[in-house]
Amino acid sequence: MRQPAGCQLIVMARWPAPGRCKRRLAGCLGPVAAARIQARLTDHTLAVARAGRRRLGFALVLAVDGLAGRAARRWGEALGADHVRLQGTGGLGVRMQRQIQRAFRAGARRVVVIGSDLPQLDGDDLMAAFAALESSAAVLGPARDGGYWLLGLRQPQPALMAGIAWGTPRVLAQTLTAMGRLALEPVLLAPRADLDWAKDLRPWR
Repeated sequence: MRQPAGCQLIVMARWPAPGRCKRRLAGCLGPVAAARIQARLTDHTLAVARAGRRRLGFALVLAVDGLAGRAARRWGEALGADHVRLQGTGGLGVRMQRQIQRAFRAGARRVVVIGSDLPQLDGDDLMAAFAALESSAAVLGPARDGGYWLLGLRQPQPALMAGIAWGTPRVLAQTLTAMGRLALEPVLLAPRADLDWAKDLRPWR
């Protein structure tokens, strides 16, 4: 089922350079191994996203951290993105909000944001997220560590990411509280585990 025009998937991705990505994983495995794992995860995420684009017809945006403009564009083109944007400065919430605002200003009507550290991500996840936005104002994919692995919105919500303790097990609970204040009732997708620590590698082969 293809989505109407105006759907956008944003993948938040960091250039997989040793010492500049997956710092918690690097503390266990070393920076070179962590960077290789990050590269594999990013390749997997973009492969799923490209397949989802063929099925659903959304625009695929790669939001890049760790590279300047020209190098980021080359990387995004190699990964098959339709558009490449720099994440910019600030914490995770600020950078995500910046990308969401850009998407809606560009005319998007349904926006889904994911990271690039989800070994279990598949096309059905993306289909479920965009389908949820047909009837709901928001969709969330809970992460097993207390955060979330996907956020989808039908309109900008600048207050949604204020006051969130990013990187802690309180992220999901705080986000749901913020959604309650904004009268948003999100659809919750299946929980997924991201890959931050060496123990997270065990189910990923």
